[in-house]
Formats: sequence, structure tokens, C-alpha cells
Amino acid sequence: MGNQTLGGFRSLNAFVASKLGRFAASEHDFRTLFGLMFSEKDNTMFEASRGYRIEKTTYGECQQSVLRRAAALENRLEGVPAGSVIGLYLPNCREWIELFWAILACGYNPLLMNMRLDRASLYDALRSVDAKAIIIGDGPECDFSLPFVRVCDTDGTVEADSDRPFGSEVLVMSSGTSDHVKVCAYSAEEFFHIISDSVDIIKSCPAIKKHYKGQLKLLAFLPFCHIFGLVAVYIWFAFFSRTFVLLNDMTSKTIVDTIRRHEVTHIFAVPMFWNKVREEALKTIRTRGEKTEAKFENGLRIAKRLGSLPLICSAFRRFAFREVRSNLFGSSICFMISGGSEIEPAVLEFFNLIGYRLANGYGMTEIGITSVELSSDLRLLTSGSVGLPFGSVEYSVSDSGELLVRGGSTARRIIEGGSVSQKSGDWFRTGDLAEFRNGRYYILGRKDDIIISPTGENLNPLLIEEKLMVPGVRECCLVGERSGNEIKPVLLFSMKPLLDPERIRAAYDEIKARLNANGLDRQISRVLLVREPLISADEFKLNRTRIAKRLKGGEFTFIDPNAANGATGDGIDPELLTSIRSRFASALGKELSEIPVNADFFLDLGGTSLDYFGIVSELQNEFGIAFPVDSGRSLSRADEIARFIEGAVNEKLS
Repeated sequence: MGNQTLGGFRSLNAFVASKLGRFAASEHDFRTLFGLMFSEKDNTMFEASRGYRIEKTTYGECQQSVLRRAAALENRLEGVPAGSVIGLYLPNCREWIELFWAILACGYNPLLMNMRLDRASLYDALRSVDAKAIIIGDGPECDFSLPFVRVCDTDGTVEADSDRPFGSEVLVMSSGTSDHVKVCAYSAEEFFHIISDSVDIIKSCPAIKKHYKGQLKLLAFLPFCHIFGLVAVYIWFAFFSRTFVLLNDMTSKTIVDTIRRHEVTHIFAVPMFWNKVREEALKTIRTRGEKTEAKFENGLRIAKRLGSLPLICSAFRRFAFREVRSNLFGSSICFMISGGSEIEPAVLEFFNLIGYRLANGYGMTEIGITSVELSSDLRLLTSGSVGLPFGSVEYSVSDSGELLVRGGSTARRIIEGGSVSQKSGDWFRTGDLAEFRNGRYYILGRKDDIIISPTGENLNPLLIEEKLMVPGVRECCLVGERSGNEIKPVLLFSMKPLLDPERIRAAYDEIKARLNANGLDRQISRVLLVREPLISADEFKLNRTRIAKRLKGGEFTFIDPNAANGATGDGIDPELLTSIRSRFASALGKELSEIPVNADFFLDLGGTSLDYFGIVSELQNEFGIAFPVDSGRSLSRADEIARFIEGAVNEKLS
């Protein structure tokens, strides 16, 4: 690794210590942070595939673009008072980073808007912070009832006045997996502690700073607007001038091809991503026959037994699973983190046993990212531990088992429902149940989700649901249903679509058998089979509060154990319909015959938002049209998509 990539220092540790020292000695404001973020001007900040070539952007080029956009933005927002909130509504891209800093450079505070949230939630967030304007892409008209500026309106040639005061806060929206969207404000002081934590991580875990062929490249998979993407992806790595690899679309093929072509070293993602990758890998292994599958499973068992012998285990994994890794991400990957929701131990085991390093992390919008399992011990990595708190924060477990957090990197202010809570030295109550054992912290579920059974037992949904996932079930959720003055435990099972009556009955019988075997049959009031998925398209984990409300509101279609769902056809352009149905089938691992033309990709077929966005990306490229931002809600069936494409293409030609 040349000195040019390390600010003239000979080692990464010396470079990191020097840069943090300069920030520590400063005013801890965004102006100083901006200068430090872009101080290694010749380092590559972004890489993206553009046909057969790789397009690179340096930190210096990006900094100049920030200042030009800031000058143009200042003109567009003339009359908007300094300190006002400006919404940023863009997907991950170079322009997102440039406009994030341009907003701050104009003296405004950016609200990072989650594009996956519904319009009502976004409206509420904008109103709660009294946003004065919003920056949007160059597509359809803005419908947020606010003055807006398009990305193309910020193209300019003149750089902004470098003496103008910067904004003082960055506002982050919660992911929408709680009942109410919160807006959390972070100042540069919190960012200083966040960066200090990353330095502590580097010191205690050499694996996370590993480079491949002299480069450290992070896949820009997580949205920058989300606390996980903002902190663990952007802030941690941009401060030390590492490289971000941008994705052209979200298809599985593009993700894998991008990782291999750019030799990505770090991937941070939510459990849904890791689940999908594991499922695809196991499906590929099964297609190679029983002998190959048995050999693979035996290899996993051996690797697990060797976990207490790190050197021998590492050598075995490198040799035994070389082909598996080659078919996944290749050999450049050095470190991976899962966060945002619970991840199954089996998923952690899969990646760590085949020779990658996947660690579990913990954080919230209100507290930032506060811990990750940094041990090299295979047993700890696969246990589900979230490790120990970073240096800027403390953990404590209350008498009721709730995780409490306090420290320098937590949000300065939290705005929710018209009320504002200021940061203090008190503990923040996370609402998560936790346990400290074997020198590590483990997250056990949400405190609010605990339900008292008719027998007086405390029922922890997370622990119960894991035991009841039987073949034929898509998702399982335990919620409390109010009946008079009582809260009764109800189990909902979202059944996989297109199951025949025999399979539905078999699944139901297996559920009852497991309830009995685990002593839960007298503690559950009702077991309901439903047709709809329990996780909405804009979520990546179960939201039990919303599910309970949907149950109360009669939003579920109940399935009799002897009933099956049917499907009919439609007469739209057969060739186009077949093409779309084939994409659905390919993404979901189904046969074309299993995809009715009017089946909902999410509700009927069990697709995820990751699958859907991949299909949409392919169709946009093929037909040269743009889908609506909320297409996952308005265009989720093959016939709906076909009608939209026909209309868009005809409009384009007229």
C-alpha cells in the first residue's frame, strides 16, 4: 500500500491516529469534519461500473463538486433562513454524498429521508422538523407540498464561499419498523465520538482494517439515509478516505458481479440480504446432487468441531469451501457485518464456517451503532452475540432485562409526535431485552413484545417463533390480542402461497405438535393461518405492533387448514406477461407455472423488496423507462407491471 493512500504515513494505524488527533483538537464542527473527510484528495472515493470500464471519482473531485453544488443550492434557496431543515430524498449515489455536504455547507441541516417509507410517514417527518424545502432526483414531479430542488438544478461551475457557516445537525429518520417514525438529530460532536469508536474497533480487531491488493473497498449496499448505512458504511470509512463501490441496480447478478469485478473487501447489510444469499447458495449446492450436499454438510460439521482450534479450523475452511466462496463473493472479502434486526444463528454459522467473517452488530436510530462482535473466536461469531459496547458508550441491563445505553455517540435530540427530548446523562431505554453472558451481550427481543400467557408465564415472541417455523410457513409472529381487559397470546402464521390443502393441513398439524412438545399448547389462545405476509415491503423485520393493529383491523385473510388459494389468468400481451412472470419465477426459485398473472409479488408469492427492486432494475434497463419510486405498492402483479410498461413505452413513442 503506497503512502499516497495514507496521507504520507507508513502505516494505517499511524494515519488513523493522526487524523483522529486533528479532529480531537478542533472545534468538533461540520466545517472541520468536511475538511478532514476530503483531505486525501487523490484517493479514490467512488468506483462504479460503466459498461466495460470502471469509473473512478477521487475525494478531491467530489469535494469540488460539493462546493459547486452548494453555490447553486444557495441561489435556489435564496431567502430560506440559515439553520433550516432541508430534506434529502435520493437513493445511494455520488450525488447523495455531494448534496449531503452541500446542504451543510449552505448553513442548513439535512433531513435524510428514507425512500422506502410511505408518504404519510415522510410527510409527518417533514412537518415535525419544519422542513423548508426538499432535494429530489430528476424524475417525476415532487408531491411533498414543499419547495423542491432537483439534482440537475444544483449543477454549477462556481464554488461556494468557503467562509459561510456550516449547518449544525444531521437529522436521521427511524426505519419505520417501530410504530412511530422518529427523527434523531446528530451534531458533529456525536460524529466525533462515532469516529473515535471506529478507531477503537481498528485497534481491537485487525481483521476489520484488512485490505486486498492494497485497497479497502466497501459495497454501498445499505442506504446512506439509514443509521446503519450512515454510520457504519459512510462515516466510519469516508473519514479515513477509503473507497465506496456503487451498485448500478439491485439485481442479485449485479451485486455479485460488482463484488467480484471491483474486488470488494467489506459488505455491511441487513439479515434479509444474508438470508437470501445463503438460500441461493444452498439451492445451488442441492442441484448438484445428494452426494455433493452431504459432503458440504459434513464439511460444516467438521469446521464447527474445529472451532476451538483457530489455526487448524481456518486452514480447513480455506481448503474445504474454496469452491463455495468462489461461487459466492470470491476471495477479496475481508469483513462483513449484519445489523438492523435479529439474524438467525444458522445464517451466521453458514458464512463463518465456509471461511468468510460475518459479525453481528447492534444499534438504533436513537443511539447510533454501539457494538459489534469483534472476536475472531468462531464460537462467539456464530453465537449471535453483539459483542461489547464501543468506547463512547456504556451498556447496562435493568432488573426487567431491558438494555440501557448512554454515551457520547447517542443522538443529541429525538423528535417524535410533536415532542422533543434532549440528550442528558441519563440512560436511554432501548426497549430491547438483553442478556450478558460469557463476557458478551445478546439481544433477546423487544420488551414491549413480552406477553403474559393465561397460565401467568412470560412469553418471549423471539424465542417462541424460532421453534415454530415449519415447512410451508413464510413467517410466524406472536402478538397480544385484547379481549375485554385481557391480552391474549395469538400466533399468526403467514403461509407460503399456492400450497395445496394437504400441505396446509400438514403444516398446521406440525405447528400443533411443536406447541405441545414445547409446553406452549395451553399458553397460546389462538393459532391463525393467514394469506398475507407479515413483513411489509418497506420493512426488513417483524413489527409486532403493526401486525397486532392489522389483526385488530381485520386486514388479514384467514386460511382454513383444508383450504387452498387459486389463481386465474388474464389476457394482456402474452409475450410480455410471460417475460415478467419468468422474472418473478427466477427471483423466487419457482416454476413459471407457479406464477399466476394476477398474483401479488409480495402478498401471494412471498417476494422480498430486494427481489422486487432487482426485477424492476432489469425492466427499466430493457424498456428504457422509469418506474415510480413507490412501485412496490402500486405495481406488484405481473399484469399491473405489463400494463404500466405498455403505457410508458407508448407514451415515450408518442
